[in-house]
Amino acid sequence: MRRLRVIHFVTGGFSGGATQVAIALVNAHRAGDAIEPLLVLRRKRRGDPARIEELRAAGVPLEVVAGGAHVATVASLVALCRRWKPDVLVAHGFSEHLWGRYAGLLAGVPALVHVEHNTRERYTRWRLTQARWLARRTARVIGCSEGVRQVLLDMGMPADRTIAIPNGIRTAPFAEADAHSLAARVPGIVMVARFSKQKDHATLVRAVASLRERGLAPPLLFAGAGKRAHREPVERLVRELGLDGQVTFLGLHRDVPGLLMRHRLCVLSTHYEGMPLALIEGMAAGCAVVGSAVPGVRETLRDGVDGRLVPENDPAALADVLAHLLRDDADAARLASAARESALARYSRERMARDYETMLQAVAGEAGVDLDAPPAPR
Repeated sequence: MRRLRVIHFVTGGFSGGATQVAIALVNAHRAGDAIEPLLVLRRKRRGDPARIEELRAAGVPLEVVAGGAHVATVASLVALCRRWKPDVLVAHGFSEHLWGRYAGLLAGVPALVHVEHNTRERYTRWRLTQARWLARRTARVIGCSEGVRQVLLDMGMPADRTIAIPNGIRTAPFAEADAHSLAARVPGIVMVARFSKQKDHATLVRAVASLRERGLAPPLLFAGAGKRAHREPVERLVRELGLDGQVTFLGLHRDVPGLLMRHRLCVLSTHYEGMPLALIEGMAAGCAVVGSAVPGVRETLRDGVDGRLVPENDPAALADVLAHLLRDDADAARLASAARESALARYSRERMARDYETMLQAVAGEAGVDLDAPPAPR
């Protein structure tokens, strides 16, 4: 029996979780014997060629198709599909899921899968019409959390083929988390998130500023790149509030697991999410975690059980929770322990990969893919 050929098509911008999930799935498939994967990145004008070379050096099977004009992307991906002959094409994220599925249809790929990675995307009426048309020709429409699945259903996606497969992370980098007791960690706050319209760094800055009235001045570290247009207003706010020596902008940080395991609190202040991988990493690192109570985060954290949820855009409420977790060692340790246990049990890459493998084999069977037949020549 030959291996199932699967393309994972995603943006080559490396700025969001969709690309990281696609890479994780390709690597998981490589480690197994059921699926032959290929990662296909859509070229981005501001993409990082070094990241692509890192993946190639690590042995990741990888192709890059044209970016820019959508018609160029579709044409380039059609040519690749006709040459590589996938059994299933998985198109990740907006708007790549549109161009990926158009290419799959034109190339005659037996089964198409759409993965939505956020609860809020820039759907115009025309693009929503396209998404609904494509959904009728798609084997599965997948939300990366139950919250995203519900959004997809509200958009009119087919209920019988719209499912949730929660994202997962590599847990191995956090294997030493239990050796870092919460009491021995730096009593500081880490937020891992790119600077973008989606993320709400400003509310966290204001919450930390208000902690000074309670005699608390925890260090705050922002790890993540993103657009300067979104980072500079946060930097100005830090200066205006007199937090220059307390807040550090780390930029793109290459050892997020180590950073998290050295600190007490992990916070994700945000306006919307799909499945917040950075918050899950904070859970796996054994941090006490706090997130904005928005779809995606609400399905990840159980308030008072393995983390704390606070209202969106509410610095006072966030400050109350931070003060409590900085002062109450026992409660912070209880939440941190439960968060780590939850991350390992519910959000591992291995669990995500098993769920995707089961789904891929099912849609291939439904499409009549014959794995007993010899592979088509390339």
